[in-house]
Amino acid sequence: MTSASNRSMSASIETWAALVVAVAGLSGSLFLSLGMHLKACPLCFYQRTFMMSLAAVLGMGLLLGVARLGLLTLPLAVAGLGIALLHVWLEIGGKLECPAGLMGVGSAPKQSLALFVLLTALLTLDVLRGPKVGTGSRFIPIGAVVLGILLAVASCIANPSPPAAPSKPYDKPPDICRPPYQPHRHIAQPEEEAKIQ
Repeated sequence: MTSASNRSMSASIETWAALVVAVAGLSGSLFLSLGMHLKACPLCFYQRTFMMSLAAVLGMGLLLGVARLGLLTLPLAVAGLGIALLHVWLEIGGKLECPAGLMGVGSAPKQSLALFVLLTALLTLDVLRGPKVGTGSRFIPIGAVVLGILLAVASCIANPSPPAAPSKPYDKPPDICRPPYQPHRHIAQPEEEAKIQ
């Protein structure tokens, strides 16, 4: 086999692997809602939408033999990755409390982030190892990434603000991403107590 046919075969393997990951991610996301009865917050819905889009475009593209499929789907993976990064950042920063993911391994947003990292890596590898087209072709993958970033930013800006933090503890574990209960931590200093009395 020539190196060109090897590259074509490996790109196909990477694209097929991306389809498997996207279908697994979509199935897991739907199971969280339908099987575990968790509710998806707006950030979860954006990630699910990009995962659905990846599964659909990769599936149909592979069936139809669409060329440069990795390049066509890279913006969707980057957009989902950007939203998942924001979601996990909000969770780690204590702004959101999110439900556990499948099999209790991490939270649902952290599992989504892992899948979008894997998808972005597979599709980027497919693009880098695939055939080059025309002059200026090195800028086309950069354009795909920029488009994905713009989609992520637009989705995050359009995301509604979360509700206010509760004034009392929740009575059950989260079934949706929500602001955590934070007890009042301000302890009055003796001078302040004297002013109050």
